[in-house]
Amino acid sequence: MLVGVLVGVGALVVAVLGVVLVRRLLRGRVLRVLASVLVVVAVALVGTRAWAQVMLDDAAAARAIAWREADTGDVHRFASHPVAAGDDRLVLRDAPLPPGALDGVRARDGRTLDALLADTGTAAFVVLRGSDVLVEEYGPGSAATTLQTSFSVAKSVLATVLGIAVDRGDVGSLDDPVTAYVPELADRDPRFADVTLRHLVTMSSGLAYEEQGLPWSDDSVTYYSPDLRATALSARVAQEPGRTFLYNNYNPLLVGLVLERATGRPLAEYTSEVLWQPLGAGADASWSVDSVRHGFAKMESGFNATALDYARLGYLMAHEGAVDGRQVVSSTWVAQATAADTTTDPAARYQYFWWVDTERDGRFYGHGNHGQFVYVDPVTDVVVVRLGARYGVEPDAWVGVLREVADAVAAS
Repeated sequence: MLVGVLVGVGALVVAVLGVVLVRRLLRGRVLRVLASVLVVVAVALVGTRAWAQVMLDDAAAARAIAWREADTGDVHRFASHPVAAGDDRLVLRDAPLPPGALDGVRARDGRTLDALLADTGTAAFVVLRGSDVLVEEYGPGSAATTLQTSFSVAKSVLATVLGIAVDRGDVGSLDDPVTAYVPELADRDPRFADVTLRHLVTMSSGLAYEEQGLPWSDDSVTYYSPDLRATALSARVAQEPGRTFLYNNYNPLLVGLVLERATGRPLAEYTSEVLWQPLGAGADASWSVDSVRHGFAKMESGFNATALDYARLGYLMAHEGAVDGRQVVSSTWVAQATAADTTTDPAARYQYFWWVDTERDGRFYGHGNHGQFVYVDPVTDVVVVRLGARYGVEPDAWVGVLREVADAVAAS
């Protein structure tokens, strides 16, 4: 913090000296004023960037300024904790689709599937039917062993871990108030006692959230904060819970805080034991953390795994929470987490941190920024994974493409 202050003071001194020098060297009042303004602006920009670089471990705004928009390279930018795989792995068999099986799949703009994948920086594209790998393709710089960041598919992973915690009795019930685990929230605002875990996982908590893309707005702070525990505890109640769907990153942060306190363990360690090893993951994954100092997992966006292991997660969900005879998460949880149901929350298209494809009965998907998708059709036992650097088309258009892929595979 002291270094940041010194950088700011240094920039101010440089700006003052620059203005003094300009006023001595130039003649003409207008020219001197204009040159002085340009000097101040230039020094301010350079000073801000310098401040941001030295404050990366202390301020979310500094990270937002230095790192700018979130991108898939953030898997290398943030520190991480390992999520170890086990020895009992779900075996996937190569069973390529017949040539031309997906030729009829088109984006809304008419592009073929191959063109869309190539044009949008797709890092990995995998299609499973059961445990058969029908398609496995990687873009430049990616391979089967590459850990790909998931962005908000991490929320779907988190919800599955929460479901297991409920099954095991580590967490009591989705109807528990968040204050049962984080009582200090009620000390700040008694209305938190009305916010349940169900409200959090269905994005209907009524918590305030502003998504403006600015270094100090909620979307930036919940992504870049070097102390996400403190950020979670700073959440504010805006309205009565259960009334309105609002996509809000304070929700997964609070769920993660609940899990950490209920289990007494770091999320990465708990995820390894109760989810990653039992589902038969093929490789170690990782949870990105807010900082080395605080080590709180980025619940909202920081799960990283191979494309085939995201497909294994989809396989787990497609098989009612079971893998090779092991019931990893209860079938009841999977059904509730992915159903188009408004009896307990306001949005049919979203349940327990999973999106619901309301155009196809029974289908659902995890969805992350820049077009990370794990699309699941339990009826036909098809899972489609797309990971990449950018959307290239509207998110709903990607869902349409993945829907068509699943339809084509089911028909093949």
